[in-house]
Amino acid sequence: MLKGSIVALVTPFNEDGSVNYEKLGELLEFHISNKTDGICILGTTGEASTLSFDEEAEIVRFSVQKVNKRIPLIVGSGSNETEKAVKMSKKYSELGADYVLVITPYYNKTNESGLIKHFEMVAEASLCPVIMYNVPGRTGMSMSIHAIEVLSKNPNICAIKEASGNMSYSTMVAKYVNDDFQMFSGNDDIIVPMMSVGATGVISVLANIAPQQTHNMCELCLNGDYKAANKIQQDLLDVANNLFLEVNPIPVKEALNHLGFGVGGYRMPLDYMGDAPKAKMIKELDLKKEVIF
Repeated sequence: MLKGSIVALVTPFNEDGSVNYEKLGELLEFHISNKTDGICILGTTGEASTLSFDEEAEIVRFSVQKVNKRIPLIVGSGSNETEKAVKMSKKYSELGADYVLVITPYYNKTNESGLIKHFEMVAEASLCPVIMYNVPGRTGMSMSIHAIEVLSKNPNICAIKEASGNMSYSTMVAKYVNDDFQMFSGNDDIIVPMMSVGATGVISVLANIAPQQTHNMCELCLNGDYKAANKIQQDLLDVANNLFLEVNPIPVKEALNHLGFGVGGYRMPLDYMGDAPKAKMIKELDLKKEVIF
């Protein structure tokens, strides 16, 4: 069963904006050796929306070969166009993804019946289990509880990444968590609260810079020690929140570069982080280096 800390991995770029595969390999090895429980590529943090289909496919091929089944590999394959989501989910599962992460349609946000059919069509096409992704702050729509109830029964839909930040809503989603359908927190600031109501882990931006601590937090929750887990949550809360001082993944890439990882910049329309928020983030990172490492 997929559980624990799953890093929403950044996509490293060279100075010319091309994908830096040497650095990507280093990041994959870093997470495998630092207790990360799973790796998610081509998500929001991975700037998938700025990558071409050929680039995405090559990143998947490279990552599947590099990870080599040592830990689960989740690949973002969603789109606001159902046909495209179906095509990418089938392709990436054929390339060896262990799971695909599929976002709700955005912009053309669809009605409830269309949403259900969207995920059902993806689930039918994918050769690996599907994780749904609910992030209304990005997409402008939230999955209805009824849609989650229906889709949680689909044999090839195994989980939901719940990133609404609304604990009341998440508690209603948790009603449908069972051995065949899991929930993952999509917010680093409420990992412990989410796991206390039934989440089995987190798909995490924070884990890019604090993999062992994020793993430990999740492991403590899974073992029922919420008090110790909350200590880690509180110790890293300011660090986690600072990773969203500007739109993700701008701050986390700046944080990784400050810490010496050399992941490069980002693709437009993302622009460089403002001086004031960057200084605030770096100050907190330097204060918490002992906690992080």
